[in-house]
Amino acid sequence: MKTYENFTFQDRSSQSAKAKQEKLDLLRAKAPIDPALQRARVLASEKREADRVERKASRTAADAAAKQAALDLKAADEKAEAARLAASKPVLNEEERKLVRDAKYAARKNRR
Repeated sequence: MKTYENFTFQDRSSQSAKAKQEKLDLLRAKAPIDPALQRARVLASEKREADRVERKASRTAADAAAKQAALDLKAADEKAEAARLAASKPVLNEEERKLVRDAKYAARKNRR
C-alpha cells in the first residue's frame, strides 16, 4: 500500500479481507496431521506431565524426609545435652551446699 495515495475505508477493508483470506487459504493448504503422529505427540505430552508430577512428588517426599531427619537430629542433640548436664552436675540439697561453701571458705582461709 502506497502512503501517498488516498485510500478509502472500503479499499483498506477489502485489502485486509483479501490478506486474511490468503492466510486462511495457506493454513487450509497444509497437510492434515497424521492421526498416529498426533496420538504419539499426545502420549509424549502425557508422559512428560506424569514424569513432572512424579519428580515433584519425590522432591516433596525428600524435603519432608530431610526436615524430619533434621528434627530427629535436633531432638537427639537436645536429649544428649540434657543427659550430659544431668550427669555432670548432681543436684545438691541444702546441707550439701553448705558443706561445699564451708570447704571453700576454709580453703581460702588456709591460703592466707
